[in-house]
Amino acid sequence: MTPLTVRDRIDQSVFNAIYSRSLVYNTCWEDPAVDRQALALTPDDTMLVITSAGCNVLDYALTGVRKIFAVDANPRQNALLELKMAGIRRLAHRDFFRIFGDGHHPEFNSIYHELLRPVLSPAARACWDTRTAWFSGQHGGFYFHGLSGIVARLFRGYLRLRPTLARHIDELFEASTLDTQREIYDARIAPRLWTRPVNWALSRQLTLSLLGVPHPQRREVVAQHSAGVAGFVRDSLDFLAHHLPFRDNYFYAVYVQGRYRPDCCPEYLKPAQFARLKAGLVDSIEPHTCTVTAFLESNPTPISRFVLLDHMDWMSSYLPQALAEEWAAIFSRATPEARIIFRSAHAEPRYLANIQLPHNGPAVRDLLRFDPLRARALTRQDRVHTYAGFHIADVAV
Repeated sequence: MTPLTVRDRIDQSVFNAIYSRSLVYNTCWEDPAVDRQALALTPDDTMLVITSAGCNVLDYALTGVRKIFAVDANPRQNALLELKMAGIRRLAHRDFFRIFGDGHHPEFNSIYHELLRPVLSPAARACWDTRTAWFSGQHGGFYFHGLSGIVARLFRGYLRLRPTLARHIDELFEASTLDTQREIYDARIAPRLWTRPVNWALSRQLTLSLLGVPHPQRREVVAQHSAGVAGFVRDSLDFLAHHLPFRDNYFYAVYVQGRYRPDCCPEYLKPAQFARLKAGLVDSIEPHTCTVTAFLESNPTPISRFVLLDHMDWMSSYLPQALAEEWAAIFSRATPEARIIFRSAHAEPRYLANIQLPHNGPAVRDLLRFDPLRARALTRQDRVHTYAGFHIADVAV
């Protein structure tokens, strides 16, 4: 592994300080429709999923899998999943959607204390007891809180200063055809959006840290893209505008509009799917606040599907030995037919070749069977489209 520089250590300290004190993700930033196709889930599957905001955990539960262990080292992320699970169990869909769809409810304080708080864990109570105002509508509601919400709120403020741009972005989400969408984006949005201030803001490490992107991931993007992070983000949005409809792209809509629409939202917010979760599917989910390694070492349950997001990018720089231990734990619990999906800022992460299991044994890359053709095809369907690498791998040992 490349030794950490002084800059790396400073950035690591800043990122750790921000991450350890905050809810980083108020909604998931990975497309579960793509994940479902990659995972080919069945009722026999037991999953380990990094929790993030819990949206995708609930989405996978809708497939009827046997068990989902939702694991996250940040207790606030699991507290958010617990709050959603409590809402599914104890609320009618109308109130649930107002809280997690609209992002605010005028009676949230009483709903929380009377119905939700009693069924939360002590850790989740400690989190939400001091954050009920996030759902009161102050500063635009829940989706403008947490670290990623701060960035969304700043962008919303920027759009208030650019009302013409704001109007055209609204038109983008209402476009009925791809041809109309392309014309709106190319002629009315791109020339106004990609300004020097926006490019500057996207290139700041503080902005990226608020979005949960540590310095190692930024470094990987810069190394691969001549125009840096801002250029990579522009290319991503250019692709989406030209190839995938924004009218059902709830990932970007929620951060622009501050809420989900009933016809543009995650599956768990839709009435029929909410009812299925309430009827029992939500009970397949079991949150655990710890590292992936700690969970796997303490739980002997065989795992057939792993959803590891992108956390290995920063572990490979900051905690390489811990990452090697995590892969060893994964292989120790993986079933013979286990499938693993993860994302990366790099199309071919170097840590896959650098980590050897056991020490001086085969590289992680050689213990997995990758499906790059399938991964590339699914990447073209990805409504987020902000990762250079999407990886689908089966255990080969």
